[in-house]
Amino acid sequence: MDIGKLLAPGTVAIVGASEKEGFGGDTCRNVISYGNTDKVYYVNPKRDTLFGKKCFSTLSDIPGPVDLVVLCTPQKLVEPLLKEAAAKGVGGAVVYASGYSETGTAEGKKAEEDLKGLCTELDIALMGPNCAGYMNYVDQVAAFAFISAKRDRKGSVGLISQSGQLCLSFMDHPAMRFSYCISAGNCSVVTMEDYFQYLIDDVHTKVIGLYLEGVTHPEKFTDALRSAAQKRKPVVILKAGRSEKGSRVAASHTGSLSGADAIYDAIFKKFGVIRANDAEELLATTQLFATMRAIPEKTGLASINLSGGETGICADMGEMAGLDYPDFNDKTLARLKELLPSYASPANPLDTTATISYDADTYAEVLQTVMDDPKVGMVVIGYTLLHEIADPCIHYMAQGIEKVVQNNRSKPMAMLPFFENSRNPEYEARLAAAGVPVLPPPAYGFAALRHLMDFVAYSPEEHTLELAIPSAAVKKGRRTLSEQQSAAILRDYNIPTPEGNVGKTADDAVKIAGTVGYPVVMKIASADIAHKSDIGGVELQLTDETAVRKAFDRIMSNGATHAPQAAIDGVLVQRMLSPGLEVIIGVNNDPQFGPAVLVGLGGVFVEIFKDTVLIPAPFSKEEALRMLSGLKALPLFQGYRGKAELDIDALADAVANVSRLAAEQRDVIAELDINPVFVYEKGQGVCSADALVVTSD
Repeated sequence: MDIGKLLAPGTVAIVGASEKEGFGGDTCRNVISYGNTDKVYYVNPKRDTLFGKKCFSTLSDIPGPVDLVVLCTPQKLVEPLLKEAAAKGVGGAVVYASGYSETGTAEGKKAEEDLKGLCTELDIALMGPNCAGYMNYVDQVAAFAFISAKRDRKGSVGLISQSGQLCLSFMDHPAMRFSYCISAGNCSVVTMEDYFQYLIDDVHTKVIGLYLEGVTHPEKFTDALRSAAQKRKPVVILKAGRSEKGSRVAASHTGSLSGADAIYDAIFKKFGVIRANDAEELLATTQLFATMRAIPEKTGLASINLSGGETGICADMGEMAGLDYPDFNDKTLARLKELLPSYASPANPLDTTATISYDADTYAEVLQTVMDDPKVGMVVIGYTLLHEIADPCIHYMAQGIEKVVQNNRSKPMAMLPFFENSRNPEYEARLAAAGVPVLPPPAYGFAALRHLMDFVAYSPEEHTLELAIPSAAVKKGRRTLSEQQSAAILRDYNIPTPEGNVGKTADDAVKIAGTVGYPVVMKIASADIAHKSDIGGVELQLTDETAVRKAFDRIMSNGATHAPQAAIDGVLVQRMLSPGLEVIIGVNNDPQFGPAVLVGLGGVFVEIFKDTVLIPAPFSKEEALRMLSGLKALPLFQGYRGKAELDIDALADAVANVSRLAAEQRDVIAELDINPVFVYEKGQGVCSADALVVTSD
């Protein structure tokens, strides 16, 4: 299939064209407003002309080739028309009709499968069904069913939405400028991942915005994410479905801390994708990327404002967003003192006072001075651009901005208003022409800037741009291994575990304890008991034979009392580990995207503090070290308050080995919990005290 025939056709036929309101009429009106009417044929057997243009009775009557058909017809006519279109040499189709899988009925699902099969047979790239179509502003192709206010929307944002109404809402926003705006619908033939890859490859698209409800082709989605990361094309995704409602109750801590939404978060971070929290944030972020002429080379931000109040807001909001305001160097400060009034105090964020905003040359000089500071990567200009201009300072500020842009030393800029007012369209367009976007007010503006700086800081070379996607369907059955079986798997991947064995009698337990050496820990050995301490199945610091015998009897009695249905193999006797910092390492195997590894503060605190980070497997030791640096508990590893530095290098080795285990056993292991892992002083390594493996079986 040729997706180019669908999204960038040379000629288009609108079947069911009309002058009435509705899909047929509104598509024609969009063509008249935004499209190239010379490329478009109208088809309606009841009309000779439409909108003053010749109308054909059938597709077959159209002279010459047709690349794309837009079917504004009921469902029952779709398949016959596609067959006629194929005979005409059509390679793409947009189907608005509903009544397919979105109904949830067996009939609707069968209708969609039949449609998919027909398009495969006819080699037609189909958008939909149950879609609103698309607008290609690059080639002036209008194949969209909804009407919006007429205005120039051409730009460089490629938008894909799995919601037609949300797509229209983005188009209605006065700030949005598109290369493509795609309402993908059911994606039965051409998938969301196909559109995604098309926009990644499209030279007219600077940034991609995606409203995502779900992924049906994880391999293709991963390929697209990798391609975008390697090309350094920004991708901003608004992913629906943050709620964990309806998810299964996991057997492990890891499962409860790394549900489906957390997996998406981890994948996005791995591939450098920006995740927006709502539609406004997606809009602000895409427009920021699209309007700037270049991406900042550094993450250092400078804020320039006309008042102390605005400067204070920028200081607070920037810090809350985690942005970096580097201190100006001595050269910058000295020059600013020369340029600014004596009552101004040069600093970053900077309050220039309003005086300089009425002098274009001085304003330009201040801007350039701040830009020349080597720590600054971007300048944010604080100013509320009103629709009705009363104060003339914007005239001089705009001139100063343009003067700076025209030299060869300019760095990226953005304007930040402090209130959401209607903006002066003349100056908004003038600033955009200079590559200066006007952001929304601070809450959204600084969120967009945070996303930009995260993108600047991201390097694809520092990440393993792969996912261990399961090669087979995840089995419905699940089996929990005993701790001894789990530990054996860990040892195969060089993950340290304590010496020990299972004793079926008290005499066996005493013998094992003598072999591994006192003190020992004893735990009930049963694959049916996930959390042993909850039933009194764990005894610690046993220092002699008498203590071991008594502990054996207590553990077996507690198992029989509190878990009467469990199959108990005996008691696991292990060398008692010396205490260390307790960490959890876990694996949750997502049925679509495969395993992700979780690391965090462990032991009894894992559910309380939930200080964890998650990264999809596979990944390297270097990535594991960066992963650990994302923990709030990181100072505990670095020798907090005079304590010894811990062996974070050995922990990174263990985490990377778990990643390798998870990736290689992606079709076997459903969940893995190593909790706690004791981390010792630097040079003394780590050791797992307890392990739980759940297999797909």
